[in-house]
Amino acid sequence: MLFYPSEYTMDKENDFATIAVQGLDSPFLQFTKGGLETLSMELFFDSYEEGKDVRDHTKQITDLLKIDPEIHAPPVLKFIWGNANFTCVLKKVGKKFTMFRPDGVPVRATLSVTFQEYRIESRSRERPFQSSDKTKIYTIKEGDSLWSISALSYGNPARWRSIALENGIENPRIIEPGMRIKIPPLDG
Repeated sequence: MLFYPSEYTMDKENDFATIAVQGLDSPFLQFTKGGLETLSMELFFDSYEEGKDVRDHTKQITDLLKIDPEIHAPPVLKFIWGNANFTCVLKKVGKKFTMFRPDGVPVRATLSVTFQEYRIESRSRERPFQSSDKTKIYTIKEGDSLWSISALSYGNPARWRSIALENGIENPRIIEPGMRIKIPPLDG
């Protein structure tokens, strides 16, 4: 007998990089990329009443990890449950056998499965980087540095030279609170 899962879990995460800026007590956090969504659940199999080997059933799931010789990869799957529609590949299977016939053949098993999102379209970037097309004016505050202003304006403290060049700042360590500077748009 095969049982539907009583629950499933969807997970998605993003990756961030920390950027240390000299003089600050904590780094800036910068988004680097989005992660793939995963779907996890436990599948319960019981063939005790039939007296048959439960691996005949579990093999249908574990075989989804095998490489299809035509595409040289495991098969792409579609998980549909109610209004959930998830295109994925089987990433991981854990097998736990919990009941056996007297001859040692397993008749009950639980599979812990994890599916990973599969992107069909090949897009190098879903949204292009954007920068304002207008120069901004920024008033320097106590504790500011060109690195911190660059991180705030561009999301990258290493782009401070653009600000220094635009404002004729020769020494980036010498900026005064109250000073008004231009933040130019990024060139690309």
